[in-house]
Amino acid sequence: MLAFTVIAGILFIWVVLSRRLARWSITAPIAMMAAGIALTSGAHPPLEFDLDTPDFEHAVEVVLALLLFIDATEVPKGVIKREKGLVIRLLGGALPLALGVAFLTAYAFFPERPGWILAVLATVVVPMDLAPTSAVVRDKRIPARLREVLNVEGGLNHGIISPVFLLFIAAAVESRTASADYAEALLDAVGSAAWAVGVGSVIGYGAGWLLRRSWAKGWTELSATRLGVLAVPVAAFTLSSAADGNGFVAAFVAGVCIAPAMHHLPAGAGNMTDDLAALLSLALWFVFGQLVNDEFWDGFHLSVILYALVAVTLVRTLPVLLVLARTGLSLPDKLFLGWLGPRGVTSIVFGLLAVDELPHHSGDFLVRVMVMTVMISIVLHGLSSEPIGRAYARGTRSRTDAPAPPGT
Repeated sequence: MLAFTVIAGILFIWVVLSRRLARWSITAPIAMMAAGIALTSGAHPPLEFDLDTPDFEHAVEVVLALLLFIDATEVPKGVIKREKGLVIRLLGGALPLALGVAFLTAYAFFPERPGWILAVLATVVVPMDLAPTSAVVRDKRIPARLREVLNVEGGLNHGIISPVFLLFIAAAVESRTASADYAEALLDAVGSAAWAVGVGSVIGYGAGWLLRRSWAKGWTELSATRLGVLAVPVAAFTLSSAADGNGFVAAFVAGVCIAPAMHHLPAGAGNMTDDLAALLSLALWFVFGQLVNDEFWDGFHLSVILYALVAVTLVRTLPVLLVLARTGLSLPDKLFLGWLGPRGVTSIVFGLLAVDELPHHSGDFLVRVMVMTVMISIVLHGLSSEPIGRAYARGTRSRTDAPAPPGT
């Protein structure tokens, strides 16, 4: 119980000082991670969490399910229609390319590791999480178009990679058997995803229709509606998982299906779900601090550091620059979209789930790389938020102050 008190206290201190800390790009995830590192370090740390229990695994899964649901419900449909070309290029082009680059880079750095383990690693280090750089998404110095496109990509990115991650995990587990049958593993994964799509669709559409009708007829109130929305991802995830379906896919699909009805519900209907997911995510960032201490107690490995640096920088930036060629965007705008791919909660959850499914040596390897990748991302992306905003502000002023062309 003391751990929860400490986490709540640190979060409260950050809330009180959030505006001042934002000037140094210190976000809530950064603050919670730093506190977790400080309070779980040493031979006899003040706090210590048992991360190998089924309860912790289930809690981590619920966090990701809630985030996937929220991302799906909050994707602005107007932006998707207006920026369809950019969204398709980023999700349909840059994302698969980034996975491929992450895999090939991992093979270059860790040639002794099995191919399927490196494929899993690619899905762990590529997902983006805008929470560590949330100030950028709200920074009005940055063009609204770029922030909107980034929001859409961030919302759909996790949902696309989640089934790929689980497929690669299944293949990695199957590869350990003497008579590996990858076709069967693929069929099982496809069947699991198909069942999840069905469960998520029924629950999402059904709940959306009922909530919308109930609100229109005055049968319910706002506080009850918030509980109803929260129940949707929990029901989709648990029902799909109980039937050997992909719970993450079910939660994401439920969010996609309930999203149209959310526009007809009162403002704030999804606030309880948002707040709960945010609180659980911040607690996970605190626990991540212990992961940092656990994984690097014996020192740092140069190959892991170098791979993490490449994963955070070139793995996303190069594919984005490639697919955005001839789009009319300026080079600074392309670099902005390529750079802003922070890693966070999704990578942490994938890494922890991989530990439970894979052999000890493979799981430890994946977590070690994941921890270093997320740490470097938090520092580089978090601390670059304010300089990026200032750079765009200077660019706007220079264009405004430039003399008008003759004859205008």
